[in-house]
Amino acid sequence: MASSYVFLVPPDDQRQDTRTIRDGFSWLAFFFPWIWLLAHRLWLHAIIAFVLQAISGVLMEQPGFGPAGLALAFAVNLFVGFEGQNFRIRNLASRGWREEAAIGASSIDLAEAIYFSNIETGANLKAPEWNQASGPQAQQGNSTSLGLFGFDGGRK
Repeated sequence: MASSYVFLVPPDDQRQDTRTIRDGFSWLAFFFPWIWLLAHRLWLHAIIAFVLQAISGVLMEQPGFGPAGLALAFAVNLFVGFEGQNFRIRNLASRGWREEAAIGASSIDLAEAIYFSNIETGANLKAPEWNQASGPQAQQGNSTSLGLFGFDGGRK
């Protein structure tokens, strides 16, 4: 089964420091959300996950609120499992790292071989610019939000 790997280059463009992050569900993040977030230095995310899990623990001890506490704990685990890798990518991007490429491959070794072979040969593997609008709306200065076509973002 192929996975998608995102390649991030540091602000100083040192290729030997390129980071590869698998974009997808993380089982460790699902089972140990705030510990996984701390291990990846996502401090604020870890604090929020810890507080939400503490609240869910208190809810589970209250009569009649056990299912709500369990649902909250499961929701936190599921959310961090699905979005944890994206949190890592966004954290690096906020510190000046840029997404150089996104490659689909069956293993991280194959994805890195493809990425670095294209770097050495000078091939152009660019990550898509997700935040840039294209087409007629780009010329008008309007952009869509959440896939809602024709929504101008409240601009007048």
